[in-house]
Amino acid sequence: MLFALLPTFIIFVVKFRSRMIDALLHIELPVTDPTWIFFIVLCIILFAPIIFGRLNIPHIIGMILAGVLIGEHGLNILDRDSSFALFGNVGLYYIMFLAGLEMNMENFKSIRVKAVVFGLLGFIIPMALGYAANVWVLGYAVAPALLMAAMYASHTLVSYPIVTRYGVTRHRSVSVAVGATAITDSLTLFVLAIVGGQFKDDGQNPLSLLWLVARVAVLATLIIYFFPRIGRWFFRKYSNGVVQFIFVLALVFLSAGLMKFVGMEGILGAFLAGLVLNRLIPHVSPLMHNLEFVGNALFVPYFLIGVGMLIDIKVFFGSITALEVAGVMIAMSLLSKWLAAWATQKVCRMSSGERDMLFGLSTARAAATLAVVMVGYSIVLPDGSRLLGDEVLNGAIALILVTCIVSSFVTERASRRIALDENALQGEIKDEEDEKILISVSNPDTVEHLVTLSLLIRNPKNVDNIIALNVINDSVASPAKTRAGKRLLANAVQLANSAGASLKPISRYGLNVASGIVHTQKEQEATEVIIGLHRKSNLMDSFLGGLAETLLNDVHREIMIVKMLMPLNTIRRIVVAVPPKAEYEAGFTKWVGHIAKLGSTLGCKVYFHAGSQTASCLSRLLFTHIANDKVKIMEMDSWDDLLLLSADVNYDHLLVIVSARRGSISYTTAFDRLPSQISHYFSNNSLLLLYPDQFGEPTALQAFSDPMSAHLKPVSYTSTFRRFISKLLRRG
Repeated sequence: MLFALLPTFIIFVVKFRSRMIDALLHIELPVTDPTWIFFIVLCIILFAPIIFGRLNIPHIIGMILAGVLIGEHGLNILDRDSSFALFGNVGLYYIMFLAGLEMNMENFKSIRVKAVVFGLLGFIIPMALGYAANVWVLGYAVAPALLMAAMYASHTLVSYPIVTRYGVTRHRSVSVAVGATAITDSLTLFVLAIVGGQFKDDGQNPLSLLWLVARVAVLATLIIYFFPRIGRWFFRKYSNGVVQFIFVLALVFLSAGLMKFVGMEGILGAFLAGLVLNRLIPHVSPLMHNLEFVGNALFVPYFLIGVGMLIDIKVFFGSITALEVAGVMIAMSLLSKWLAAWATQKVCRMSSGERDMLFGLSTARAAATLAVVMVGYSIVLPDGSRLLGDEVLNGAIALILVTCIVSSFVTERASRRIALDENALQGEIKDEEDEKILISVSNPDTVEHLVTLSLLIRNPKNVDNIIALNVINDSVASPAKTRAGKRLLANAVQLANSAGASLKPISRYGLNVASGIVHTQKEQEATEVIIGLHRKSNLMDSFLGGLAETLLNDVHREIMIVKMLMPLNTIRRIVVAVPPKAEYEAGFTKWVGHIAKLGSTLGCKVYFHAGSQTASCLSRLLFTHIANDKVKIMEMDSWDDLLLLSADVNYDHLLVIVSARRGSISYTTAFDRLPSQISHYFSNNSLLLLYPDQFGEPTALQAFSDPMSAHLKPVSYTSTFRRFISKLLRRG
C-alpha cells in the first residue's frame, strides 16, 4: 500500500517545489499585502537585535539599518505605506512618553542648582556653537540651523544601564545628569515646537509667537494639574492591568492631540504626559512593565524601521555635502557637550571623574534627535524642498550611531572609576546579599497589595528573592481549599511576572497557618515576612489576631503587617512614627532603607516623626546616603503624641508605625494601647505595622504587657502541665 502511494507523493513534492520556486521568481516587489508586510516587520524586530547585537551595534541603530535595507532605497522589499506612517507616529509619541516616564526626579531638588547649571549649559552651548556652525560653515538658513542645533543640544540616557550595572546610580554626578536631561530635552522640544508651529501658522509674527507660548503655558498647566488627579482617581477605581494600560495611552495621545491643537508638536505633549504620570507608574510595577514591553516590542521598532526606510544611502556616500554635514553634526555634538560638562565641573567644583560621567551620560542622541529630524523632514517648503533634507536625515543617523558608541565607552570608564573610589560609596545603605522576602497569601483581596509591596522594597540585584506561601490548615483541609490556595499562588506569580520579577510559590499543610509561616521562614531563611492585617471575626478577637502575635513571638526577622485601602502607587505621602531608642535596634538601618526605597520608588514624600535623639540618627543616616529632598524628619516630643498625627494623616496617606517586640531596647508599655488607638483614630487609613529585626533567642515570658496585647493569646495549661511532669520525670 505504502509503495503504491510513494510515486504519487514524489510527484506532489516535485510539483509543489516547482510552484514555490516559480512563485518566488515571479514575486512582485515591494510587497503590498498587509499580512506579509506585518510578518516581515516582525521578523526584522525578532532577528535584527540578535544579528546587530553580535556586531556590538546599538539596538536603535540596528533597527534603522534594517529599515534602510528593506526600504525603497535598499532592496525595495517593502513600501513605506500608511501603516508605517500610523505606527511611526505612534512610535514617536511612545518614545517621548517613555523618556518622560523614566525620568528619575526624586533627587532633583537636592541637586537642583547643579542640575539647572548643567541643563542650561548643555542647552545653550550646543545651540550657540551649533547655530554658528550651521550658518557659517554649512550655509543653512535660520530655521533649519536652529533645528539642527536642537539636535546637538538634546540627549538621551542611553548609557544609564551601564551606571546601574556598576551600582553608582546614587552618585551625585548621575543625579545631576538625570535632572539636567529633563531641562535640556524640554528646552529642545520647546525650540522644536516653536519652529514647527511657526511653519504651521504660516507666519513669523512676534505677537503670534507670544500667543503660541501663552497657549502652550496654559495647556501645560492644565495637564500638570489635572492629569495626575485623574490618573490617581482612575487607578483607585480600576485595578485591571489592561484597562489601566489603555487609560494611560489615552492620556498620552490626548496630551499630544491637545498640544497639536494649540499649534505645537504633539511630541511635547507626550513627553509632558510622561513627566506628570511618572509618579503614578512605579518602575517596578506591572503597568510600567507592560508599557515598556509593548513599546519596545512593537511601536518603537516599527517607528525606527520606518525611519530607516526614508534614508537614501546614495545621498550619504555619493555627495560631498552629505559627508560634510555629517562631520559637522558629529563634531559640534561631541565638542559642545564636552564643553558643557567641563564648564559645569568648574562652576560647581566637581571632580574630573564626575565631569566624565556628565559627558558620558549626556553624549548619546536617540529619541529627541529622531523627533527633531523627523519633524524637520516632514515640513515641506513652498518651493517643494524639505526644511531638513536627505543629507541632514542621513547625518542624524550617523550622529546617533557615533554618539551612542562614544557615550557607552566614556560612561563605562567613568562608572568603573567611581565604583573603585571608596569615598563615593561610603556609608551607603546596603541591602542584604541574602535578602529573601516571604509573603503569606490567604486573601484574594490582599494578594496584589502584598506582592506590590515586596516588589517595591526588594533588592532587584537578587534573583528569586520573593517567596509566596499559602498554608492550608490540616484540620479544615479539603480539595476546594487546596485549589483555592493554588489559585492565589498562581495569581501572585502572575503579578510578579508582569512586573518583570520572579516569585517562588510554596504550598504546604500545617497544624495552623502561624506554624506553617514560622517553619517556612526558617527553612527558606527569609529575612522579611509580610502578612496582611486580619479581619476581626468577633468582638473578642484581638486587633492583630493570633497569627501575627505568634509570628512576633517566634520570628525575629523584620515583619510587616499591612492594611491597604488603595493601590500603593496612588499613595501621596508616607508618615512614619518612630519610637524612642529605635536607633539601637539591630534592624534599624534595614527598615529605614526599606521605607526610603518605598518612598523613592513611589515618588512621594516621607515624613519621619521621632524623638530628638532618634531624629538626629535618622537625619545622619538618610541625608548622608539618600540625599532625598522628599524625606522630612520632624521631632515628636513623646510617643504619646502619636494621636496628634491623626490630624495630619489623610485618607490617601500611608501610616507606618514602627513597633517593637517585648524585651527589645525600644519596647515600651505604650505599645499596649496601639490596637485601640489605631482602631479609633486610624481606621480609615492605609496602615503598615513594622517590627524590626531582633536577633537572639525568643523571649518565653508571657505577660499582660506583651506587645499588642499578648495576654489575648490563650495559654495552654495542658502543655504547661506536660512540661512540668516531664521535668519531674527527668529529675527522677
